[in-house]
Parts: sequence; C-alpha cells; structure tokens
Amino acid sequence: MIFYDYWRSSSAWRVRLALHLKGISFERRPVNLLADEQHAPEFQALNPQGQVPVLVIPPEAPGARPQVLAQSMAILAYLEERFPTPPLLPPPDALVARARARQLAEMINSGIQPFQNLSLFAWLRGAGVADPSAVAREFNARGLAAVEKLAGETAGKFLVGDAPTIADVYLTPQLYGARRFGLDLTPYPTLLRVEAAAAALPAFAAARPERQTDAVSTAP
Repeated sequence: MIFYDYWRSSSAWRVRLALHLKGISFERRPVNLLADEQHAPEFQALNPQGQVPVLVIPPEAPGARPQVLAQSMAILAYLEERFPTPPLLPPPDALVARARARQLAEMINSGIQPFQNLSLFAWLRGAGVADPSAVAREFNARGLAAVEKLAGETAGKFLVGDAPTIADVYLTPQLYGARRFGLDLTPYPTLLRVEAAAAALPAFAAARPERQTDAVSTAP
C-alpha cells in the first residue's frame, strides 16, 4: 500500500495510527501542504479535493488497476474490514459501544477538525479575519467539552472501554491540534488521561508527527 501523508495533518495522522496499530506494511509518501504539493496535477489525479490522507491499494488480480481511497473515515472503515485484528471497534455484540466509538470519532471529524484546516485559515485571512487561530480555539473548546462529557459515560482506560478504538485514533491528533492553537486542556481530564494511556502504546508513539521523515521543528 502507498500512503500519501503530511506529517502534521490530523486527518492523515489518524490513518497512520490505524496502520501502525494493525501492523500493516505501507510505503509513506509525504505531501508538503505548505508548498502546495496537494494541488499538483499528479496528486489531484489521486484526490480531486487536494487533501491528505490518500491510500493507494495494490491490484488484487493481474491486470487490475490500483484502487484509491481518500478521507480518513472511509480509509479506516476499509482497513477495519480488510484487517479486522486488532479491531478498532468494540466487539460485534456490543452494538451501543461500537456506535459510541463511531459517534466520538465523528464528533471530532466533523465537529472540530474542519475548523482548523489550512484552507479555512487562508479563506479567513482573505476575508479579513486577523486571527484565524481564535476560530480554531473556539471550536476546539466547544467540541472537546462535548467529547469530555460523553466520554464520562463510556471511558475505561481508553475512550470506549479498555482497548483503543477509532475514537482514540481521532482524539490523539485533535488534542495535539488544540495545543497548537493555544487551548488550555485542563478542563478535559478524561481526555488527557486517555491520551496518556494511548501515548504509552508503540503504535501511537510511531505515528507521532515528529517521528515522520518530513517533520520540521519550526512550521506555522
């Protein structure tokens, strides 16, 4: 598999986490979003939205074409179905817990992360917003407060029970992003406790942005 990634993209980080958690071999190809490499014709041919992550799946039969997937939720669903062990969801008979894990992930995916995208920041600056980071802080605070409240009903060692799930795969990159924009995370003790438990796992350590080959120490 070929994985198109940017070291500090929270959406791509989710897929890195899943790949490492499941022990899947992949070739990582960095896409420098700050250099607009996502707008290059060859990358646009893979994903017309010009976004990471993108996963290219080798052909399963001779003469077949590779398949291309974008969007972290779709990629994670594919990986979970093709490589079910270890799982990213609670057991099949725990229907509510499985739905909760998806709910928490989606609260982050659609309710927080889109408000801190580079493309949104560029649009806000063009519209005269002096500090787009304030927008990111506000929506991180709102969204994480809701996740913290719901996690109080589901959390064990991790967000949903005592094993990492898709919810934790979404949480860790989001807390990193919240810190980047200067949000005080002390109001979210459950989330911080879960983050610490996840950080102790080798897969979470391997997926950290600073461990990626394209990481830079100082970037806007």
